[in-house]
Amino acid sequence: MAPIIEAESTLTDRYQTTVPEPVRRALKLSKRDRLHYTVRSTGEVVLARAGTPEDADPALAPFLELLARDLAAHPERVQGLDAAFVHRLKGLVADVDVDLDAPLPDAEA
Repeated sequence: MAPIIEAESTLTDRYQTTVPEPVRRALKLSKRDRLHYTVRSTGEVVLARAGTPEDADPALAPFLELLARDLAAHPERVQGLDAAFVHRLKGLVADVDVDLDAPLPDAEA
């Protein structure tokens, strides 16, 4: 069976490479996507797009991309937080105890 796509890339001194553009398109890869490698007993290596962890938030990556685009387009909007605001925020959550690993309460309860 003839390969559908063939491409080459160079390995740098730090063992890094660029995934060739036809391969990125075929795997529908975007920046920061994870890759999965399978090395077969024949020495053949299969490269695939890694699956999304089951507990990953499907809205997080698009939201972070939106923020990155907005920051790149409007860097003048970035502002530091003044000390009074930080102090006020700390006061609002000082007595709040949060366990991020605890299950959420049932919505029907």
